[in-house]
Amino acid sequence: MRARATVAYDGAPFHGFAANTGVPTVAGLLVDVLSRVLRTEVTLTCAGRTDRGVHAVGQVVGFDLSERSDAELETLRDIVNRRIGPSVVLTSIHRAAEDFDARFSATSRTYRYRILDCLEPDPLLVTRVWHVVEPLDVAAMEAASADLVGLHDFTSFCLQQAPRPDGSMPTMMRRVTAASWRRLPDGPSGADLLEFEVSASAFCQRMVRTIVGTLVDIGRGEMAVDVIPAVLAAEDRRTAADSAPAQGLVFWSVAYD
Repeated sequence: MRARATVAYDGAPFHGFAANTGVPTVAGLLVDVLSRVLRTEVTLTCAGRTDRGVHAVGQVVGFDLSERSDAELETLRDIVNRRIGPSVVLTSIHRAAEDFDARFSATSRTYRYRILDCLEPDPLLVTRVWHVVEPLDVAAMEAASADLVGLHDFTSFCLQQAPRPDGSMPTMMRRVTAASWRRLPDGPSGADLLEFEVSASAFCQRMVRTIVGTLVDIGRGEMAVDVIPAVLAAEDRRTAADSAPAQGLVFWSVAYD
């Protein structure tokens, strides 16, 4: 049978999600623990491969295992959580269709990015937010975000990809369905946090962080509020701002039909 599990993790201790020999990764830890518990080698698919330092509350993975009841799946979740350590948690596990693929079956993904925009940093949030000391024009950032919505080539916001074996380049066309900012009152520091939420059919590497970095430069007044269409049209990574740091980003949720 095929199982679908939702995973939450603190990205700070890991070199990203994808397995990588010689360094700790979320997938490497999951595969190791699941394989030992199930006493067979487990292969995972995932909804998105987050970078080093990026967190998740709604990552989704899929894997095959021998037939189990719903109650036995719950027991499996509990056993894995006892062994995997506090930085990674399986929040749910369910039976999935036999053709389920955590990546290719997904119809939408949502990320959230949090900023602490005040003079004083918060030591308790250093691995959870981007501390920005400059005043930000949130209205300008919100207005610019609207230009991201729709089907666009996001080459300017993504890491350059290697050619495919046939020599062709992967497409950077992505459909963004929502992008907006909001204030989160009563943050742990006593100051409001600023949160960006973006949903799309899929994301390319560094896309969300580069979008946030560009929108923050707009909020600082370093880029024009109407610059997004020109950056998209340029299809040149040099036209966008530096990527925002990883620690403020959370892979929030995945949608499936």
